Amino acid sequence: MEQNECDKDTACSSCGSEQRCDGDQKERHTEEILKARLSRIAKKIMVMSGKGGVGKTTVAVNLAVSLAERGYRTGLLDADLHGPNIPKMLGIENRRLSGSDEGIVPIPITDNLNVISMAYLLEDPDTPVIWRGAMKHGVIKQFLGEVNWGDLDYLVVDLPPGTGDEPLSVAQLIGNADGSIIVTTPQDVALLDSRKSVNFSLKLGVPVLGIVENMSGFTCPHCGTEIDLFKTGGGERAAGEMGVPFLGRIPLDPEIMAGGDDGQPFVIHGKKSRAAVSFTHIVDGIVEKPSPQKKGRLNNKEINTMKNIALASETEKMLDGELSAHFGRCPYYTLVSVDGDSVKTVKAVSNPHFGNHQTGVMPQFIKSIGANVIIAGGMGPRAIDLFGELGIEVVTGYAGRVGDILTAYLEGKIAGSAPCAHDHQDGCEG
Repeated sequence: MEQNECDKDTACSSCGSEQRCDGDQKERHTEEILKARLSRIAKKIMVMSGKGGVGKTTVAVNLAVSLAERGYRTGLLDADLHGPNIPKMLGIENRRLSGSDEGIVPIPITDNLNVISMAYLLEDPDTPVIWRGAMKHGVIKQFLGEVNWGDLDYLVVDLPPGTGDEPLSVAQLIGNADGSIIVTTPQDVALLDSRKSVNFSLKLGVPVLGIVENMSGFTCPHCGTEIDLFKTGGGERAAGEMGVPFLGRIPLDPEIMAGGDDGQPFVIHGKKSRAAVSFTHIVDGIVEKPSPQKKGRLNNKEINTMKNIALASETEKMLDGELSAHFGRCPYYTLVSVDGDSVKTVKAVSNPHFGNHQTGVMPQFIKSIGANVIIAGGMGPRAIDLFGELGIEVVTGYAGRVGDILTAYLEGKIAGSAPCAHDHQDGCEG
């Protein structure tokens, strides 16, 4: 894929102007086009893994297919430039990209699912992509800004393993990714690397939607005995230790591998399998369920009645515990999802940064667990500003039982943030 060029004899390929654009103008035009494309995509999800061979692409493909099956307009971006396997796993190899006045046309899979991949630019599937960082950044920018994705509910980005050029480019170009999904297997070596992916997301301000534990247990087809070939439960433990959601386990199933080779996603061709049922629950934990007034396509302009409220807590007793007097010096958060004034889920989340007074750590953590409201006893003015910059509502200056504070907030009896009067030696500033 060639880079855009402005020359004297043709219109600018970035803006369409008949006048020659200099480098700065062209860059501004390219950025405007990129922002315009991304503004038409409601949710952007990055699928990551710390190491290869854990089934990351399998998760990305089946997530995109599941979203499309549920009626969401979905785009699937294969950003694994050196190993673009998505066309193989969807049975859509040997295609070629085409263009239109609106940009590059992605490959259609169904009415609700379109795909773009480096594989469609290779003359031979055995041709290696031998590129350095700048070239990879350029083609990812084109995949995001020059592909005519149209109006999407979800864009799922399948990233290569690790925390290198491609994940960094995607996170920086998107700017406001709605979250990352970290895929791991239960063994310790995979979990070690998955933690790096979690920290990568946190450092870049990308909320971690959760960890998926793949290849978790195997059921013998002959006797029905469950065997932990690669251990089990490691992903859930890592999620708890790092204070991020655990989305669920996918059992090891030979049919998943066979379906990937044959271009048949297991969520479609093995709907009754344990793996497909498990994956359905995982998708349930990712999808923002529309309220009764919001049927059909998600729309950023509609009023969102969903809130995820993080209440600083002294114990794991959740609603029965006491609200912590300090937003950072609390061992737990009670995370409550509500729709309007109706409580949907309640869970306790360990605070992995308990006692860490580094500025900016707690706001990024609260964002990573998906909260858009934080309620605590005390908070300094700098921390309040940091939460505000991340779009997180702050409610402080109250004390009592967590359940009672939550009820008062939902009934509109408490609101607003009063900066604490500490001397700020306790990390009150964020």
